[in-house]
Amino acid sequence: MLFLLQATGKSSPGGMLSMLLPFILMFVVMYFLILRPQKKKEKDRKSLLSRIKKNDKVVTAGGLHGIIISVRENEVILRVDDAKDVKVKVDRSSIAAVVDVSHDEEEESSEPKEIAKESKDAK
Repeated sequence: MLFLLQATGKSSPGGMLSMLLPFILMFVVMYFLILRPQKKKEKDRKSLLSRIKKNDKVVTAGGLHGIIISVRENEVILRVDDAKDVKVKVDRSSIAAVVDVSHDEEEESSEPKEIAKESKDAK
C-alpha cells in the first residue's frame, strides 16, 4: 500500500512517523531494560571500590578471599593466609565483592558507652 502511495506521489506526513515509531519504541525499551540498569550497576561498583578500607574482608574477581592490609590509589594488598603470612598485591578494580566490612574502634567503643548511659538514666 505504501508503494502505491509513493507511486502516485501522495505521501502522508504521518506515514514517516508511523515508520519511525517502532524504532523509537525499541530504543526506549532498550534504555529502560538494558542501559539504565547497567549505569546503576556501574555506579554501585564505583561506590563499592571507593569505600574499601583496611581490615575489610573481600573476594577478588579470581575468587581469592583475603583481608585488606593496605589500600593505595590503584592497588590493594591482601592478607590471604594468617599462619604463613601470605600477602598478595592485586589491582583495586579486581575486587568483586566485600564480604565483611570492618568497624572502626571508635564506633565500637562509643556504642557501649551510650547504652551504659541510657541504662543509668532508666534507673
